[in-house]
Amino acid sequence: QVQLVESGGGSVQAGGSLRLSCTASGLTFSSHCMGWFRQAPGKEREEVAILWTSIGWIDYADSVKGRFTISQDNAKNTVDLQMNSLKPEDTAMYYCAASQPIFRAGFYTCEQVDFKYWGQGTQVTVSS
Repeated sequence: QVQLVESGGGSVQAGGSLRLSCTASGLTFSSHCMGWFRQAPGKEREEVAILWTSIGWIDYADSVKGRFTISQDNAKNTVDLQMNSLKPEDTAMYYCAASQPIFRAGFYTCEQVDFKYWGQGTQVTVSS
């Protein structure tokens, strides 16, 4: 059974930093796309960052490029999201997600994957 547990959320002032961590069990990191998503009140859930270490592939939302970094620690079974230069618009519930890659156009990819496994989320609040 796959379980994802997020930690590290909290409140911070604009310009500050937070580090989110997702501890995963029941899956093999190398065979899964691992991602962070967020959902603000009244808005749709959106991708923040996705990582597939098997091929060294990473994707970031334009809104977080240069400020957020996703990384994976296979020894600890964690996927972290380092968030720097936080803005009030980063305020949201952040979710960790995992899924196997999909086969499209002749190769496996983590792009546009319908993520199957989700954590319960951790709240990030950035004040101005």
